[in-house]
Amino acid sequence: MPHMRHPAIPGTRSASRLGPLAALLLACVLASPAARAEKADSRLPMEIQADRSGSADLLNQVSRFEGHVVITQGTMLIKAERVEIRQTPDGYYQATAWGSAAAPVSYRQKRDGVDEYVEGQALRVEFDGKAEVLRFIGNALVRRTGGSRTLDEITGAQITWNHAAEMFSAQGGSSIGAGADARVRAVLAPRSTDQAASRPAR
Repeated sequence: MPHMRHPAIPGTRSASRLGPLAALLLACVLASPAARAEKADSRLPMEIQADRSGSADLLNQVSRFEGHVVITQGTMLIKAERVEIRQTPDGYYQATAWGSAAAPVSYRQKRDGVDEYVEGQALRVEFDGKAEVLRFIGNALVRRTGGSRTLDEITGAQITWNHAAEMFSAQGGSSIGAGADARVRAVLAPRSTDQAASRPAR
């Protein structure tokens, strides 16, 4: 099993350029609640494992992995069929992970300071470590969970999670793996219930 450890780089979250959307039917912004990832994760090594192949082009700073790829960095866990990771000259990671309809790319990471996780899946996931942006493209779904409960959930052709701005945005319309009539859908937990559940017992 190919196996590689990348040194930790502050701000690392990783992806490549976003392909153009054929149509934009709806844009939805969820500015609350904030969903900042676990801060300690960026200071830990990134570990990558794959079943079939792994290669590292040291000259161009590009690594490629195929076959049940698993990436871990602290509480962050990404699973994909194929992953390409690039390191920019200024020391940030950019990466793209590919899955399929039967086995989409999956992502999970703990939120900072609370017992909650952000989970997502899509046909393709892109990461931009410098901009702190994560994009789920094609049949995208992202949810915020607390324990066994789903607190918020959003689906669409593409979902963007901006770590720096602490903001989710979703787009519907024609996209990879989504039909022309794909729509954004969000299910949001009542704030009062959510906040009460997150308070420590007295």
